[in-house]
Amino acid sequence: MTEARTHMARVTLQDEPTIYREIEVESRKTLSDLAEAIVHAFGFEFDHAFGFYSKLKGQDVMRSQPKYELFADMGESTEAKSVEKTRVADAFPDVGHKMLFMFDYGDDWRFIVEVIGLGQKAAKTCYPKVLKKVGKAPEQYGPWEDNDEDDGT
Repeated sequence: MTEARTHMARVTLQDEPTIYREIEVESRKTLSDLAEAIVHAFGFEFDHAFGFYSKLKGQDVMRSQPKYELFADMGESTEAKSVEKTRVADAFPDVGHKMLFMFDYGDDWRFIVEVIGLGQKAAKTCYPKVLKKVGKAPEQYGPWEDNDEDDGT
C-alpha cells in the first residue's frame, strides 16, 4: 500500500561528498515536504526558493526535464512541475534514483538526493526523520562582513 510506504534518501552536499544526511520521509508527502526535511537536516532555515532537477551537473541543470520548482507553484514557470503537488514517490520512483536539489538560488546550495531504500511507515513514528548525519554541515549564511566602518563613534 503506497500510503504506508517511506523513502529513505541520502542527501549529499554536492561539492563536499563527505557531508551528507540520510533521511526518511513518507512516500505520499510532497517534494516541498522533502525539501523542508532536507534543509532542516542540514540545520538551515527553510526560507528560500528551491527546485529538484534531473540533471545532476553542468551549466544546463535548469533546463532539466523533468524538473520541479517552487516557481511553478507561484505561477512563474510553465516548464517546471509543481513541488506542492508532486509526491516523493512520483518524482523518486525507485531505489537508486537521483536528482539535484537546489536551494537558495542566490547562494546556490546544491545537494544530490539519492533514494537508498524503501520502507514501511512504522506506527507511532514521526516523519520526516534523520537517520544518519555524516560530517559537519556548513553554515547557511557565512559571517556577516561589516564594511560600514560607521560604529557610531
